[in-house]
Amino acid sequence: MSKATNTTYSVCTICDIGCQLRTEVADGKVKRVIAHDNPMLAPNVCYKGIAAADIHNHADRLKVPLKRVGKRGEDKWEEISYEQAMDEISERLGKVVAEHGPEAFAVSTSGWNTQSTHSTDRRFMNLLGSPNWISGVALCAGNTAAVNKLTYGWFPMPDWGSTNCIVLFGHNPRKHSWTPIFNAINAARSRGAKVIVLDPRVSDQAETADLHLRLRTGTDAAMCLGWLKVIFDEELYDKEFVASWCTGFEELRQRVDEYPLDRVEEITGVDRELIAEAARMYANANGAVIPWTPITDQQISSTSAIRLHSILRAVTGNLDVVGGETLGGFNPNYIPESEIGMHGALSDEQKAKQLGFDDHPVFTYRVAEKLKQETEKVWGYPYADLVMGCQMANPTNVFRAMATSDPYPIKAFFALGNNALMSYPNQHQVLKGMMNQDLIVAHEIFMTPTAMLADYVLPGDVFTERNHIADSWSWTTRLTLSQKAVEPPPEASSTYQFWHDLAHRMGFSEHFPWETLEDILDYRLSRSGRTFAEFANTTIMEAPTPAFKKYQQRGFATPSGKVELYSSILEDLGFDPLPYHREGPAISEAYPYRVFTGVREDAFFQTGQRNIKALRDRSPSPKLFLHPEDAARENVQDQDWVRLETAHGAVTAKILVQNSMKSGHIRVPHGWWYPELRSSEHLAGAFISSDAVLCSDEEEFLDYEQGVPHFKGFPGRIVKIATPLNLSEQTLNG
Repeated sequence: MSKATNTTYSVCTICDIGCQLRTEVADGKVKRVIAHDNPMLAPNVCYKGIAAADIHNHADRLKVPLKRVGKRGEDKWEEISYEQAMDEISERLGKVVAEHGPEAFAVSTSGWNTQSTHSTDRRFMNLLGSPNWISGVALCAGNTAAVNKLTYGWFPMPDWGSTNCIVLFGHNPRKHSWTPIFNAINAARSRGAKVIVLDPRVSDQAETADLHLRLRTGTDAAMCLGWLKVIFDEELYDKEFVASWCTGFEELRQRVDEYPLDRVEEITGVDRELIAEAARMYANANGAVIPWTPITDQQISSTSAIRLHSILRAVTGNLDVVGGETLGGFNPNYIPESEIGMHGALSDEQKAKQLGFDDHPVFTYRVAEKLKQETEKVWGYPYADLVMGCQMANPTNVFRAMATSDPYPIKAFFALGNNALMSYPNQHQVLKGMMNQDLIVAHEIFMTPTAMLADYVLPGDVFTERNHIADSWSWTTRLTLSQKAVEPPPEASSTYQFWHDLAHRMGFSEHFPWETLEDILDYRLSRSGRTFAEFANTTIMEAPTPAFKKYQQRGFATPSGKVELYSSILEDLGFDPLPYHREGPAISEAYPYRVFTGVREDAFFQTGQRNIKALRDRSPSPKLFLHPEDAARENVQDQDWVRLETAHGAVTAKILVQNSMKSGHIRVPHGWWYPELRSSEHLAGAFISSDAVLCSDEEEFLDYEQGVPHFKGFPGRIVKIATPLNLSEQTLNG
């Protein structure tokens, strides 16, 4: 007889938004996931959330530890016990450390898939002596957090409930993508808020925007400099705030004068009058926001573009004010991951070995140490792990070291909830680096191309199988409850359990005293006087009323104590202290199109969910988006197979002709591989349609300050082909 249906509240970790959901369970299985009654979510939940039960109950889900028995990447395994796996992993990691030093150990993870880590991965690595922790947030939000810290010491969050103007740089929240942001924008519109969209595409948001600026991809920094030119020349800036709380205004004004609107029009392809109109709308809004967007994160001028967003907020008086963007700080009743990470345990000598420390230092320990005193003075802790994007190594440098042993060898690599092979530029070098390892460990729920390269694959839990408190990646003071709905498979482990058990085997047991997830949650709540059980019984979300203009009491967490329009830290590091526009590689007759990659599809998050039928049916094969004029020029049409080629690689996909595209541009989907080809194609077709093949990690393609690869506007061309070899139409169309 079927048991009654039980409902729990969960924070979804299928993507990075962290939506609240209701999970319905019967007979010990997740039956349905539905929208939460939170007003920002109640109308809808995204496709991925709807399909959560399919993910959790999937026949291909990993349930037992596996040990490689064939050659690396051959996908041959034997089942072993969890205890045996952990014993062997600890022994082999110990050998790597003994032979090459602790810096030879690198870890790649992602916060949304490894929600239960609680920064104990950083704790373990810092105790061991390795500075080489990386994450996908180096390309998405984390790097933005690091740059915002340079400018005013924190990463701001929009005050969605009161804003009067929303500026979206390439950002396209929809009903089934970025659902809370989509709902917040609609609510703001209903109050009369204006929306400005800057995007080469006619996106969903662009169609309904008050202003749409179709800028050339990769020119965000130039556009922002043009806005500042209008704002300064017409004196639309907040003179009192700038005079009292900003440094470097005159120097910035001189730099801005180098970008008159005719020059900005030439760079961006947008009419100067439209540029000026948009700048005025933003500056005069009396409460405006420029929400974070992954588009700005991934350009050759990424650091400057992000800094310019920060600067626009500040000089227009939209920083830490009602309707603008708030500087949250730590929740005083919750121990942050910044404390749990034990960054002080890592010696200065080892911090200086962090890959990227010398050449691309902005989100490394090199900058974190320069801000340590100011961060502690203003926020109460010397380190702020904002969206995990600070104090980390540079991924490009890590994979180079794995492949070439330059400047020293990386010989052990752990990937937890992170399909690293598919996620970073120069995919062939990433593969070379992984093939060069003495030890690879993957902690996953499905067999990914990265996991296929591992020596050990450990099955992980999913968000309905663990208790958790989400703290918005330390972005805000909000705490959100996530309740365990069902038990995980017996041999599956949480990421916390993995690090706890590894630490106990390698001599760090005294620093991992919490035996269970609930124990560490109790510890993190201890300042509030509550246990996790008490928290779970009394609240779904705690969202303390934000305090505004906190800088009036404490200043900003920067060397000057003010907003640094002219960055003293960048100057000290030998970089340009003022923002600038940098041209990317030029198109040519041989490569006549501007390619922008990293574009997500509603059905998937990053490289995941290609094996979920309900989601794959919505997008059976990878699509290249092309304007009709370009399609005619290339003699291609919808459903034609093409090869997109750059100077660094090629991918195969189908054409989708769209009027919404900007002529001369090609939009490339992100993260494509083929789980259904696991038995017939090496690494499940990891190199057939992956955008990571197209992108270079050479220095000319990297942002100077952060080493962020250029995904927005590199040259490419298309070649019409027949159905790809080894791929049938039936396979690729589900």
